[in-house]
Amino acid sequence: MSDPDNAPHIPVLLRPLLKAVAPVSGVWLDGTFGAGGYTRGLLAAGADKVIGVDRDPLAFEMAKPWAGEYGDRLEMVQGVFSKLDEYASGLDGVVLDLGVSSMQLDMAERGFSFMKDGPLDMRMSQAGPSAADIVNTASESDLADILFNYGEERASRKIARAIVKDREVQPFTTTLQLAGLIERLMPRQKPGQSHPATRSFQALRIAVNDEYGELVGGLEAAERALKPGGKLAVVTFHSIEDRMVKRFFQSRAGKSGGNRYAPEAHETPAQFELVTRKAVGPDDLELAENPRARSAKLRVAIRTGAPAGVTDRKQLGMPMLSKGKR
Repeated sequence: MSDPDNAPHIPVLLRPLLKAVAPVSGVWLDGTFGAGGYTRGLLAAGADKVIGVDRDPLAFEMAKPWAGEYGDRLEMVQGVFSKLDEYASGLDGVVLDLGVSSMQLDMAERGFSFMKDGPLDMRMSQAGPSAADIVNTASESDLADILFNYGEERASRKIARAIVKDREVQPFTTTLQLAGLIERLMPRQKPGQSHPATRSFQALRIAVNDEYGELVGGLEAAERALKPGGKLAVVTFHSIEDRMVKRFFQSRAGKSGGNRYAPEAHETPAQFELVTRKAVGPDDLELAENPRARSAKLRVAIRTGAPAGVTDRKQLGMPMLSKGKR
């Protein structure tokens, strides 16, 4: 990775996030605890308590050296943020950072990185089917669907065909084994271009962890858990996620199904008021401090007292696999 060694300790867009949700008070939930950057930022900004949620048990192991200093102001829960309303209710705020943790990327044994050799794993929770399971058992058409719909990989069919052919000789077990195959298939990368395996590894990680399903579930759960006036802040790192968050907020901001082809759309009670009409990105200072922030976008909204809404996942632009797989 090109990130600086201290990247895991730099929470992306923390300054603009805290500015957008100020003043910070009451009980907050950090649905993607990771290295604890947002949690510590919220506690320092005035939160009475933060509930840190993460599906990765390693996150809490790594927090042990510093977590005790906050006493009962910090509560840690191992779980998925799509169930955050089961962990708390009447919240003053919820923060979701959808980027994969740098500490996970940097550990070769977790299998997220195409730059370091390790088992082809990618499981954030360290449980359930791994990336190797998908690569070695999914049909060619399903693999192509995953690579195209989740990673926007244009060469998805070509890569899927090669995977199926190669796995008949030797199953895929390591990250560099798969990355090497993709490198051989794709044109040589030019200076400044991303690694040829970037999109494929992203797609497999999303499939393994059901990240898009988790995102929709997390937005819905936050809507249920926030009290009126509670704030929801979401940081995304690629266009599909940002589109889903944008459309969710728009669908909850007062109109249902309205567009230029359907001007008769009925007004519905707004579940959220938008704080950020447009996504907020990093400023020059943050980019200098942390290059991985370059693709990050922040959106913030405030919960109203209206009952929770119903979500149309297709309307959010959630990629769907052809056979109804996640």
